[in-house]
Amino acid sequence: MRRVLIILVLALGAMLAAVWLGATPGSASLEFAGWRFDSSFGALAILVAIAGFVLIVIDRIWRWITGTPTRIKMWRHARRERHGYAALTRGLVAVAAGDPRSAMREAALADRLLGAPPASLLLSAQAAQLAGDETAARKHLEAMRAAPETEFAALRGLVAIAMREGRDDEALGLARRARELRPDATWVSGALIDLETKAARWDDAALTIDAARRQQMLPAPDADRKRAAALHEAVRGHEAKGDRREAIRAAERAFKLAPDRPEIAATLATLYAKDARARAASSLVEKEWTRHPHPALLDAYRKARPAPDALQWIKQVERLAKLNPAHAYSHTALAEASLAAELWGEAKRHAQAAIDAEGGEPRASLCRLMARIEEESGGDASVARSWLARAADAPGDPAWTCDSCGHPHAEWHAICRRCGAFDKLAWSAPARLAPAFVAIDTTKDQQ
Repeated sequence: MRRVLIILVLALGAMLAAVWLGATPGSASLEFAGWRFDSSFGALAILVAIAGFVLIVIDRIWRWITGTPTRIKMWRHARRERHGYAALTRGLVAVAAGDPRSAMREAALADRLLGAPPASLLLSAQAAQLAGDETAARKHLEAMRAAPETEFAALRGLVAIAMREGRDDEALGLARRARELRPDATWVSGALIDLETKAARWDDAALTIDAARRQQMLPAPDADRKRAAALHEAVRGHEAKGDRREAIRAAERAFKLAPDRPEIAATLATLYAKDARARAASSLVEKEWTRHPHPALLDAYRKARPAPDALQWIKQVERLAKLNPAHAYSHTALAEASLAAELWGEAKRHAQAAIDAEGGEPRASLCRLMARIEEESGGDASVARSWLARAADAPGDPAWTCDSCGHPHAEWHAICRRCGAFDKLAWSAPARLAPAFVAIDTTKDQQ
């Protein structure tokens, strides 16, 4: 509508101008090379307008002719781009469908048509990874890394390849570069935690976990637990360097983050004992024994309150056991201390109390303890043998068992020695396997 109004206004103006020129008297004369041209001013103005229009038309035609090669080139470029992005789409569909051959074919076509833009490089890398060609995938990802807009995406693929190939130091360097680019990326924090814990960089891992917690990439309880595990493992490194003060500081931070973990409390109490802080060590063990008794706490207590003889040690254990008298570990500790002091009756009474506290089904270690009591007290040898036979079928003793692979460990470690999982060891009894039944063919005997 607006364009129509403009045309009408221009047409009306031209008409008014023509009427005015026709009604206004005037003449024009032109002499050139012996020629003379006389005309009215209106006719001359019309001729000039026609000549201008003809020149404009000629200019448009000339521009169209000279611009044809450029238009053809642009049309061909648009056509290549359209076909290239179509190949890119088909390639992404092939990757999602798990078809490496089609994905690589479409990636090559997109690369040729589009001139290797970031999207085609990414498709080529994914297709190569799908086909198992890590060398080609790394080549494409390195090309992507050279461009600032695709460097972060390339780093994720390169970190994954380096981790699969066991080049953890290289993967760690790449992950740290990715953190510089995008510190809020969840996968970056996860990769850094895995790599730093695997490389025993416990202080760095604790800082990474703390940053992930502050950025809400890890729930607070999980982050506190993982950070406590990293700090607890760092204690060993500080002790190996002879830096007991830093070891105590790390253990205290770990205990503050996870006060419900007896292994951390035992480590802290042991450090206090080594640092001539026996009162702090024994107080910590006694406080934790009331909540969750554990054999590691008993070992730490012995270091905090050393006894000159077996009878004195019984008094120390009795003091600790009174804090949680109904627990099986309290009775087990008293039974073992009484056995060492050759108080056979007390040893047997507390061993039986430990069995009763566990529901009447003794663990293997309690069965062996009862057998020792019978043997060392000069009791019935057949009773001792029956306890040993019972130990073979008794439930296993709790150990530091990996929740991921089920492998038991004698001591707590932040990393599972079998599967490498981080912070998966928990104090639990190993799973009992159902007995395997073998079918026996009795038809031969009947024949």
